[in-house]
Amino acid sequence: MKDKLIKAVAKEGQVRVIVATTTNLVNEGVKLHNCAPTAAAAFGRMLTAGSLMGSMLKSEKDAVTLKILGGGSAKGVVVTSHSNAGVKGYIGNPSADLPPNDLGKLDVSGIIGKEGNLFVIRDMGLKEPYIGQVPIYTGEIGDDLAYYFTVSEQVPTAVGLGVLVDRDLSIKYAGGLIIQMMPGADEMLADLITFRLQDLGSITKAMSEGKDAEDILNFLFDDMEIKILDTMEPTYKCDCSKERVERALISLGREQLKEIRDENKTEELKCHFCNKSYKFTPEEIDEILKELN
Repeated sequence: MKDKLIKAVAKEGQVRVIVATTTNLVNEGVKLHNCAPTAAAAFGRMLTAGSLMGSMLKSEKDAVTLKILGGGSAKGVVVTSHSNAGVKGYIGNPSADLPPNDLGKLDVSGIIGKEGNLFVIRDMGLKEPYIGQVPIYTGEIGDDLAYYFTVSEQVPTAVGLGVLVDRDLSIKYAGGLIIQMMPGADEMLADLITFRLQDLGSITKAMSEGKDAEDILNFLFDDMEIKILDTMEPTYKCDCSKERVERALISLGREQLKEIRDENKTEELKCHFCNKSYKFTPEEIDEILKELN
């Protein structure tokens, strides 16, 4: 089944909601980075969150980057997404793993850590990107994003993120949702949604019961005049190219490039996001140096 992301409003625009199933997307990211189970859960939650938040962007050229650095063994997770819900990312230590926590679940907060910050970086094509940050709230990622929206952007928000890792280390289910109360929304409405979220349980539990993104949306907002604004397929999508990697080489500076060329070896660089390798021969590096002169 294809992944699906639905953007909608309910109750005459009082509530904004985004629901997504991201099993295929997360599977691809986890395989690319060869993640251990707990790392897979943390990385998958971040990828799902990135896709959800990317879909909130207005322009195709805009980008949002989420970065969580908590001092844990994961050594940070970074994801970048665009308005088409395409996302890419990397985890500092894909081998990070811990025994299950007291609830018998993968200990995501344990490998993320709580001594650090969650960063939300929005690049809207201006001279400088907008950077928001909050201290890590729980390290579970969903709670941290809800805290960011509520504190930094003053928008009461519920964030649910789930990743269920199968016995063979593949991703059995993954998905997420963002629900935001718009200014002037009825407080009783927020209470009702909270009750229904509790009734729904985790998003992976709902998916294991056969619910897709539209089923989850209908379960939560069945009698609230749902208006679907957009539907898209979230994907793991890296936009790296040899030209982009060449720009990274140029950023090393002329002197370091000369040293690399003089070693007379082919320089191999890997993309952080998809692990694709790009090779530059001494002759190619010499050409880059000539262009810099």
